[in-house]
Amino acid sequence: MILWIYIVLLLAGGIVGFVKGKSKPSLIASSIFAVLIGLCATNIIPIAYATWLMGTLILVFGIRLMKTKKFMPSGLMIILTIVALVLIN
Repeated sequence: MILWIYIVLLLAGGIVGFVKGKSKPSLIASSIFAVLIGLCATNIIPIAYATWLMGTLILVFGIRLMKTKKFMPSGLMIILTIVALVLIN
């Protein structure tokens, strides 16, 4: 259940990034990660890969946070990703 909520938030972030900033890379990246984490949530791919994927997202969001120096949306997604990681492990 936690992964599905995270997937929805991840996709929502990609859609908002596309609508507000016309960022196709944001939409594409969020969609790819959402599909891969969804495969983990359905046990098609082992759940251990979800941990690895979410760790990668923390790095990506951290880099964006350092570049922009703005908490939203990267800082919020770092916190949500860490909470989801703790809950699934």
